[in-house]
Amino acid sequence: MTTLMDWPGLMRVGLHELRLSPAEFWKLTPAELLLIMGAEGREAPLGRSRLEELAARFPDKKKGAIP
Repeated sequence: MTTLMDWPGLMRVGLHELRLSPAEFWKLTPAELLLIMGAEGREAPLGRSRLEELAARFPDKKKGAIP
């Protein structure tokens, strides 16, 4: 499984907002950088399986309803 990282976005946050030096930025692991950014407590994005589960649980139309 490949995880794509938004390196330009992470670099903007690390170098500009967190004011890390380039050396400090590149010494961090992605997990450490996300922790410093406060992203560790965020929920994962809604995936297809969860969307399908919610759609089945909360359908837009009731069964047998006239459109």
